[in-house]
Amino acid sequence: MKVALFVPCYIDQFYPQVAIATLEVLEKLGASVSYPEKQTCCGQPMANAGFEDLTDPCNTIFIRQFSGFDYIVSPSGSCVLHIKDHLHSSANHEETSQIKKKVFELTEFLTDIVGVKHLNSKFYHKVGLHQSCHGQRGLKLSQMSELIAPDFSKPQDLLRMVEGLELIDLDRKDECCGFGGMFSVSEEAVSVKMGKDRVADHLQYGAEYITANDMSCLMHLEGILRRQKSPTKVIHIAEILNAGL
Repeated sequence: MKVALFVPCYIDQFYPQVAIATLEVLEKLGASVSYPEKQTCCGQPMANAGFEDLTDPCNTIFIRQFSGFDYIVSPSGSCVLHIKDHLHSSANHEETSQIKKKVFELTEFLTDIVGVKHLNSKFYHKVGLHQSCHGQRGLKLSQMSELIAPDFSKPQDLLRMVEGLELIDLDRKDECCGFGGMFSVSEEAVSVKMGKDRVADHLQYGAEYITANDMSCLMHLEGILRRQKSPTKVIHIAEILNAGL
């Protein structure tokens, strides 16, 4: 399968190891991966700030860079959801519609398209899983606890395939971390308090690492952990899946 790697701008700038791990996981599982070198920001920050009318250049570049691939895969649920919900172009309506159907978050792609049932990954640590709001409620990567419905979690299923990984239980497994993009800027105090609550839930059960499929959430939690001088670290799920694979 012909796969394009969609790397969010903040991952490119601050967490390049996440992009590398995503690439390596996809290639080790048999995908032929290309990286469109002229890709830029997907436009989500502008749209979240109320300036979606300024995202047209981002949309144009995204459509030009990612046309012609079988699938588009990204290690970010929030950026994938933005493309699915907000990518638009009056000049390329048909191509835009096709791209929206082809873009996948990494764990969604591995579960629903590749159909991964077994991994040779190894990660001998106690890990807490943070299920981000965009992934859970937007992309339906896991069940929402407020619904009376069968439980499921695509990220959790993949983590359970990793040898040596001990996945901890949380009191509030699908609670928001408080980052929310622009929310963390406009409502800083509330955002920080929500982040501290999430961190505390993981720490009380001895998590050595907190993982998620959105590095933006982990960046927020990482800042709190550092200020608390906690030995607990954050790690993107792609890095865990790539460990020893």
